[in-house]
Amino acid sequence: MNRRKFIKIAGIGGIGISFPACLDHLFTPAYSAEPDLAVASGSSAKAITKAAVDALGGMKSFISKGDIVVVKPNMAWDRLPEQAANTNPHVVAEIVRLCIEAGAKKVRVFDRTVNDPRRCYIQSGIKEAVEEAGGTAEYVDERRFKNVKINGVAIKEWPLYTEILEADKVINVPILKHHGLAKVTMSMKNWMGIMGSDRSRIHQKLDQSLVDVSSFVKPSLTVLDAVRVLAANGPQGGDLSDVKTVNAVIAGRDQVAVDSYGAALFGVNGSEIGYVRLAAEQGHGVMELEKLNIRKISL
Repeated sequence: MNRRKFIKIAGIGGIGISFPACLDHLFTPAYSAEPDLAVASGSSAKAITKAAVDALGGMKSFISKGDIVVVKPNMAWDRLPEQAANTNPHVVAEIVRLCIEAGAKKVRVFDRTVNDPRRCYIQSGIKEAVEEAGGTAEYVDERRFKNVKINGVAIKEWPLYTEILEADKVINVPILKHHGLAKVTMSMKNWMGIMGSDRSRIHQKLDQSLVDVSSFVKPSLTVLDAVRVLAANGPQGGDLSDVKTVNAVIAGRDQVAVDSYGAALFGVNGSEIGYVRLAAEQGHGVMELEKLNIRKISL
């Protein structure tokens, strides 16, 4: 990970984001057709989350009255929000609130954490934020994993969490951050939090394994948190000097497109991130940003 290149291209200086100049021509005016991706920037995490979802037609475009919804953030680490190891709690809470406002019967939030789950849920700020927004933050029950046939290239079957398989709708809410093995962790990497068994077994074929699982789950919406970005020493981090304030949220239906845009904020092409490239090559989404209708919203 070239940290200097990241800071230069993403224009991070602690007061917000200057979008990469190479992407300026991709943004479409507000009056154009519904975008493939919405990129919202501003000082309020809640406001830019809502703006990004609204640009895609609003939460009612994704959630129907009576739906049981799973919102899947990254809250794997015993870290505070300012350390940017977990999804921003305000982003998660706003997604929960929008789902309930759209008529969801129940919104369930969980993650199979790496560190102690009770500490992760509380230290991340996500449990409290979700409950205040009207959702339920549930600890993963290890008895609730079900072996399913994925029929992927690297993974043929794997135990996945039953609640995500039975949900009416699934919304993926990862954080954008550095990862020592995957280079950058985003939406497709976030599905490791629904996998049972020994997840370290997929590290030998990590990129293809992530593609296999993500193509099986197929979320209705992906919302990438780039409010605070862990630019180095991920995925756990800990040093505040590694955290850069970007104040952006990227939303879309296509996980591959969302992750390709996230890669661009790190100063690399989507094709340079193994799981993004493989997913695109295997027809699971669009990696080439120039082929997408991308709308920028600045608040």
